[in-house]
Amino acid sequence: MRKKQDKKVRLKSQNFSWKEFLWTFIILSILTAGQAMIYDAYIPIENVPSQYIFGIAGYWIIVAFIFCLVTARQKYKTFDKPMRKLSEAAKQVAEGDFSVYLEPIHRADKKDYVDVMFEDFNKMVQELGSIETLKNDFISSVSHEIKTPLSVIHSYAMALQKMELSPKLQQEYTTIILASQKLTTLVINILKLNKLDNQEINHVAEPYDICRQLCDCALTFENSWEEKNIEFVVDLEDRAIIYADESMLEILWLNLLSNALKFTAPGGTITLMQTSDEDTITVMISDTGCGMNEETMKHIFDKFYQGDTSHSGDGNGLGLALSLRVIELVGGAISVNSEPNKGTTFTVKLKVE
Repeated sequence: MRKKQDKKVRLKSQNFSWKEFLWTFIILSILTAGQAMIYDAYIPIENVPSQYIFGIAGYWIIVAFIFCLVTARQKYKTFDKPMRKLSEAAKQVAEGDFSVYLEPIHRADKKDYVDVMFEDFNKMVQELGSIETLKNDFISSVSHEIKTPLSVIHSYAMALQKMELSPKLQQEYTTIILASQKLTTLVINILKLNKLDNQEINHVAEPYDICRQLCDCALTFENSWEEKNIEFVVDLEDRAIIYADESMLEILWLNLLSNALKFTAPGGTITLMQTSDEDTITVMISDTGCGMNEETMKHIFDKFYQGDTSHSGDGNGLGLALSLRVIELVGGAISVNSEPNKGTTFTVKLKVE
């Protein structure tokens, strides 16, 4: 009952209109008058019986009424009925139901604009459903990632407040709390990703030497690779000028190098290689780490995805999502080749201009 009342409130137009009927009758009468003028050239109007004139008027009233009924039926079948279905489906989507699907009215070989509209609507609903799922997953992942370090901070802060601890133990607890800076990194990465997704960062493309940038980014991790006794092999050109946003590409190189360092065991090797031709600059970052299987490689650019659970304590699964977004914005391409227990190679291709 409520559904019918909603329809009455939302849909006020009618397929059959007396105004339309009146105009149809007037137009047909005018056409008949034109026909009478032609007849008058051969048969004087005074010789036409008045019953005939009234009969013709009644005839056109019937014709106009039937014409309006037929057009109203055609209008309802071809336009009003599909639009009602679309309206109800749109109302369901607006209320949060993304399982709506509109069946095509005609076969594939007889599609009209309404069928195409239904197809576009179904695609839109599917995309909205995917976005809603991603949003829920994102919120769930963020909540999980934030909860763990907050719990650690809270537990050790309570211990420091209530317990009589030795200076050594206090120092240990304080160090653990400070180590929870993963939370800060998470928030910073979320903000960066949000700005990139919403294109709130001004992209200033300028010519610069990408070889110098790669060297600077690699040297950022010098202490870390020395601590792990990792052999760092670099094969770069003396100079390669690229026209791009330097700060954005820095995010990319730092994330890829950080991942290579994180997943390479002590005594392993990381290789940074760069080549170029007239149109493209190619950068390859390889490691001899744990590698990935095919299933993991399918999801590595998903937000918060961490395929190697043994490394779940490091990172937050946003680095490669950030890297992919940067690549998309600068118009480049990124690919990955990896084998379990053999290592991983990321290949980035960028246009020179």
